[in-house]
Amino acid sequence: MSGSPRLAFLVAALGIANYSVMDAVMKGMSIAHGAYSAVLWRSVGAIVLLGPIFLLRRTPWPSPQALKLHFARGVLAGSSVVLFFWGLARVTMAQGIALTFLAPLIAMFLAAAFLGERIRRAAIGGSLVASLGVLTIAAGQAQAHASTEVVLGSIAVFAASILYAGSLILLRRQAQIADPIEVALFTSLVLALVMLPGAPWFSAMPSISLWPWILGAALVGSVSAVLLAWAYGHAEAQVLAPVEYTAFVWAALLGYVVFDERVSAWTVAGALLIILGCLAAIRGRVAPAPQTEAAA
Repeated sequence: MSGSPRLAFLVAALGIANYSVMDAVMKGMSIAHGAYSAVLWRSVGAIVLLGPIFLLRRTPWPSPQALKLHFARGVLAGSSVVLFFWGLARVTMAQGIALTFLAPLIAMFLAAAFLGERIRRAAIGGSLVASLGVLTIAAGQAQAHASTEVVLGSIAVFAASILYAGSLILLRRQAQIADPIEVALFTSLVLALVMLPGAPWFSAMPSISLWPWILGAALVGSVSAVLLAWAYGHAEAQVLAPVEYTAFVWAALLGYVVFDERVSAWTVAGALLIILGCLAAIRGRVAPAPQTEAAA
């Protein structure tokens, strides 16, 4: 790589690192206050940050077609995010992030089912390799006699990956009719509106001391989205695809420093198999957009 592609790669790596920091903040909030509260109030924080930008740009109000799409993806992506952070509060960050790498593969099969795209042989082979990675992580949990909470957390993260893969299919259609600011704002807006009715039972008004963390998580996520959008605009997606998997390194490091988590050899081996499967599946074609949960 040279020139713009090299700079784009570095910018994308910074964006992934930022997302990992946000995941650590959100995990801490989920442990302390519950995933429902953490996701709800982060969504409100994102609206506070992105709403003025949307209004100052004098962007036209979305069409009825766009609003329906925003609502559908907001519900799907929002459900994914709640499940992800509920699970991440129960498993190590490294294991949780490794399981989210399955989303691009799942999205390929969903695209074939709903968009009529052809499934290539490489995608099938890559999926088999990635599946071995999931089984390796599961074997590690069995060998370590993981608690029911840890097993349920892993299942929640896996389910979140399936829902997020579905949201990626809708994101392709969103990208054709709305810019990134509109997509991010209305995803957060829909999520907040859907979750607020349940707040009296599953959440509480955050204390003043918690709002800096809420706004910080929203800000870091928004900055990361901008960095990745810039990077993907200055280099081919297939050049930047490998940078997505640096999230595992950041997750392992932050999990150790912030939560005193140890990464087992089973998790590392499983993550490597999942990454190899994903890279094999996307070989020779344009890679999917960034798959971190924060992209929701």
